[in-house]
Amino acid sequence: MESKSEIVIYKSGNGQTSIDVRLEQETVWLTQEQISALFERERSVITKHINNIFKEKELDMKSVCANFAHTAEDGKTYQTQFYNLDVIISTGYRVKSKRGTQFRIWANRILKDYLVKGYSVNEKRLKDTTAKLNELKSAVKLLGSVIHSKEITTDEAKGLITVIADFTFALDVLDKYDHEQLTISGTEKKEKFRIDYSWAVKAIDTLRKKFKSSSLFGKEKDESFKSSLNTIYQTFDKKELYPSVEEKAAHLLYFVVKNHSFVDGNKRIAAFLFVWFMERNGLLYRKDGTKRIADNALVALTLLIAQSKPEEKDMMIKVIVNLINNKN
Repeated sequence: MESKSEIVIYKSGNGQTSIDVRLEQETVWLTQEQISALFERERSVITKHINNIFKEKELDMKSVCANFAHTAEDGKTYQTQFYNLDVIISTGYRVKSKRGTQFRIWANRILKDYLVKGYSVNEKRLKDTTAKLNELKSAVKLLGSVIHSKEITTDEAKGLITVIADFTFALDVLDKYDHEQLTISGTEKKEKFRIDYSWAVKAIDTLRKKFKSSSLFGKEKDESFKSSLNTIYQTFDKKELYPSVEEKAAHLLYFVVKNHSFVDGNKRIAAFLFVWFMERNGLLYRKDGTKRIADNALVALTLLIAQSKPEEKDMMIKVIVNLINNKN
């Protein structure tokens, strides 16, 4: 090669297309001229494709372009604009040429290999970093305690430490969710309020009047709403299937959303009964008066349940309980 930035394309012994390019800053960088050579198309065509990539906001120009020193044929060094691998791939999927087709075949094979083989590699990396992750969690908890044990001189430092400490639990829940390790713990067994059909109907009627909803709001289609309420108190061998208040609340939200018992307002009714049930049982607010579950989190959970698959029910319940238990 004439320079380390030159691109070389060749076919290996088994007939597969191979690509050899210069690496810079842990990615591939090519000029428009080199991209033109790669796909065997006129530079004006490549320029048009790249401009469309940015025009359609497929990629952000600032994050995928860079100027590097480039030695031209006259021996002089110029600052030349290079494009990273994201641009090369996007261009490759737009170019109509034999080389473009070869590139797409090559790229698809690489992606397939990654999907098939990459999982085991990532699993190994995950195991290798587990210890570091636990150390990080311990460090975050330690940072939180610093606020109470040692004076911090700047508001910025104090605010940063507070935010990190506050979100440790949320990060921990996400980590356990990713690895299917969520469990139900930190819950309240003693009930202060037991919801029944007559109470629920009155609550829904109050909600209808408050928001001046139509007559279809809260109109039951069948007996499934009664079934939802009864199911959260279901027993087996004289033991409750959902022994804690948090589990009952989570199942109440889930069943009312999923059963579509009403002509209109299923998600609103489910969310309202959920927070009302928690409030009557003394779980909606923390000791400092703040909500145990934020408004946007309630909306997100309700919509997530509506879109979830039946086989995801147990995991959804665990997520809800972990967001409203006394650890949160």
